[in-house]
Amino acid sequence: MNIEIRHESKKDYEEVENLTREAFWDIYQPGCDEHLLAHKLREVPAFIPELDFVAELDGKIVGNIMYSKAKIVDEKGVEHEVITFGPLSVLPSYQKSGIGSRLVNFTIELAKKMGFRAIVIFGNPDYYHRFGFANADKFHITTSDGANFEAFMALELYKGALQGIGGKFHEDPVFQIDKEELESFERKFPNKEKHITDTQLR
Repeated sequence: MNIEIRHESKKDYEEVENLTREAFWDIYQPGCDEHLLAHKLREVPAFIPELDFVAELDGKIVGNIMYSKAKIVDEKGVEHEVITFGPLSVLPSYQKSGIGSRLVNFTIELAKKMGFRAIVIFGNPDYYHRFGFANADKFHITTSDGANFEAFMALELYKGALQGIGGKFHEDPVFQIDKEELESFERKFPNKEKHITDTQLR
């Protein structure tokens, strides 16, 4: 596939939000909220437009990745800037074809050149370990409420970047999606039936 990776532009916003909705529909919950996150993320100071990319195939956007600034707050209350990505979206019909990996690898290298310290994410360990992500516990980092689990991972962008920086990870407040706002936003899109999956019932 002749995939072009380029910066997202304003004319792409609607198409990217649609593909994000398609990519995440019924994956983690009935319906999804990632398309609203994509919509709102571009408007907050934490958003990093230099790391906002789409993957395009024959004039069609088939993937997107967005980054934002986050922080680790240590025991003394000192804030250490890190970054996070998400949503990372690939249209369902193009998933498992390497598009997501290309977006991740491309932006990791760019983030290194831009001088960022580290990337902290929530995601599937089986997928993200291939890029060098490790459980955040390795770096003495917990979630904002002090928890840790396999899907909470970090990647140093240079050797020793997280050395001595333990603490709690905080994303931008934009990641807290309001249910009523989501319902209102969802009315702008074609109707899709929501399902409860076996995974969500466990």
